[in-house]
Amino acid sequence: MLDPARNGTPRTGDTAAGRARTGLLVVGLFVLVLYLIEIINTLMLHSLNRTFGLRPRNLDGILDILTFPLLHANLAHLFSNTLPLIVFGFLVLLSGLRVFFTTLSLSWLASGVVVWLIGGFNITVGASGLVFGLFAFLLVRGFFNRNWWQILLSVVLFLTYGGVLFGILPTVASFVSWQAHLGGAIGGVLAALLLSVPRAGTLRAGH
Repeated sequence: MLDPARNGTPRTGDTAAGRARTGLLVVGLFVLVLYLIEIINTLMLHSLNRTFGLRPRNLDGILDILTFPLLHANLAHLFSNTLPLIVFGFLVLLSGLRVFFTTLSLSWLASGVVVWLIGGFNITVGASGLVFGLFAFLLVRGFFNRNWWQILLSVVLFLTYGGVLFGILPTVASFVSWQAHLGGAIGGVLAALLLSVPRAGTLRAGH
């Protein structure tokens, strides 16, 4: 996109470098918020988990869908989510803020809904559902968009991180919330499908 106020030069936010800087800032701030919450939670002996963690099939706690990814069982739990959040979040952010927040929101919502519907009896906390949502989005969006560069990236990511997908299987991930992982992945696929739909009025080549 060109900015006529700058003699036809691309606006900073529309360049690859601009999107990269924005991506690092947004994902960095999000992870920082998670660590600040975990520090407070630790000082409070993780009492926030009992209050704002997601309790499946509990009508009083359905709003905890909005809070449970922000909490973690301990620092080690948060550490395990940090790197994939940064990597996958940054890669999604390279496509723009709208794409990132749409993917994050659908992954967040779908993860919470699946946990609430079919989760176990324990309280669920953690951002791993978001990790699976972002990862699933990156894996499938190229096929929906028929974009060979995005497909190539998905192949590289699958070869590098594909093992984490076992986390959606109850027989493999029985000690963690596989329901959150499954729901997040569903949300990521839905985001890729939604964002692949051409906008109304878009002209195709040759028309």
